[in-house]
This record gives sequence, structure tokens and C-alpha cells, in this order.
Amino acid sequence: MPHSKSRPRRSAALGLLFLLLAAVALIAIPMWEIRPFRPQTSAGVALAYACRRLAPWATVLALAAGAALAAGLWRGARWWSRALLVLALVPLAGAAWMARTNVFEKMFAPLSNPRYARAVETDWVKDGDLVLGVERNGEAVAWPVRQIAYHHIVMDEVGGIPVAATY
Repeated sequence: MPHSKSRPRRSAALGLLFLLLAAVALIAIPMWEIRPFRPQTSAGVALAYACRRLAPWATVLALAAGAALAAGLWRGARWWSRALLVLALVPLAGAAWMARTNVFEKMFAPLSNPRYARAVETDWVKDGDLVLGVERNGEAVAWPVRQIAYHHIVMDEVGGIPVAATY
């Protein structure tokens, strides 16, 4: 009766796939919804924060359940099936790790060592671009709002005074 054995194995494999997709979605949705330079809706931000709240414990549970399913599927599996089981556990473990990491802090790292160019020498700063400017002790600098909007903060020194410009 090979049919009776294949149905539970197929269900376990589908369960592992579902756990994998759910764990990856808990990490990917907040990264997709909270992106710079794109309008955000209150529903999208609420979904992103809900995923961030659920992700730490849900991804650990998904990893534990996925490991149990993989262990059950391991017995009697061919070498390529075993390789797929191991490959399925890698993103599950990665999602469990990333759920404990502030991905947004890494995505929007402050510019700690900005480089300067005169506005007329750049091709990426247009005449109509908004800038934040500071003048201290005879030194003037300006940072494009478009760039600060991505990094959220620039740590710099202007006229010998430490400055943190944010937008």
C-alpha cells in the first residue's frame, strides 16, 4: 500500500513549505511595506508592525515545527529529498535569526562619513532638489533631502561643531 504512506509524506512536505513561506513572509512584509521614497498607507504600516510583533516567536515555532517535519520526512527519503529538506531549514533558521534583528536600522544606517562635492559638479543633485543646510563658523554644507530621507540622519561636523541632521 504505497498510497497510504505517500499521503502523510506529501502533507508533511506541504506543511514544511507552508511554514517556510509564512516565516519568510513575516520578515519580508515589513521590509516591503516600510520602504523609502514610496507612499505608505496606515493599513500597510499596521500590517508591517503586526508582522514585526509576531515574527520573533512565530519564526522560532516555525523552525521547530519545520525541523520536526524534516526529521519525520528524513527517514526513507532519497538523497535529493534530504538535500531539499536541509535547504528548506536554512531560510527557516534565517527568518528566526532576522526576526531578532532590527532590519530597518541596517537598511537606513546613518551616513557617518559623508563625502562632499560642489553642487555644480554633481549630476545627481538637480536645481529643484530640496536640501537641508547648516552654516557654522563660516563653513556651510547642505545635504539633499532625497538622500537624508533614505538614511534618516547624517552625522557630520560643520565649522568644528558636531552636527546630526535628520529629516
